[in-house]
Amino acid sequence: MEFFNIFLLTFIPLFVAIDAPGILPIYISLVEGIPNNEKKKIARQSVITAFFVALSFLFLGNIFFSILGIALEDFMIAGGILLLILSISEILRVKEKEFTLTETLGVVPIGTPLLAGPATLTTLIILAGTYSYAMVIFSLFLNLLIAWIMLEKAQNLVKIFGIHGIKAFAKVMALLLSAIAISLIKRGLVKILNLG
Repeated sequence: MEFFNIFLLTFIPLFVAIDAPGILPIYISLVEGIPNNEKKKIARQSVITAFFVALSFLFLGNIFFSILGIALEDFMIAGGILLLILSISEILRVKEKEFTLTETLGVVPIGTPLLAGPATLTTLIILAGTYSYAMVIFSLFLNLLIAWIMLEKAQNLVKIFGIHGIKAFAKVMALLLSAIAISLIKRGLVKILNLG
């Protein structure tokens, strides 16, 4: 039971941070007119890129923090503020982000910064400071697997839920992310005050 609780505590924040449903409208507009076999290649390339970028940041991030003398509670507050800003900008955004079509579309912008963006990387570091690396990596892997399936089936999902339904879900996810951000800031402040 404890394993399942920890899994949920790592899986849900990453699901919200990666926000695969919120990426779908952008992804569909980017790959419009591209043959299906190329779309599959782009979806695969995106998820692989996101996974390796996230893993690199997860392992190298803490090394840089220790060199710079940054404590976990410092990062919780800074990361929480960043996540809060990102979630607010996502909720208030009316225009889609504009990207240029390139051959490395799966790497940039879909793999990073859309899938493995600031919210995902910040969440990863904070989770790794609280839970085991194995659990965090497992949750990351599962979330990116879900993202890959969603990108592969993007057109079908839009037919089922509609583009506005997906956008509405993305806004709800952004609201949930802002609540997680406030929780992180609060926990970071409590840790600092207790240390002081």
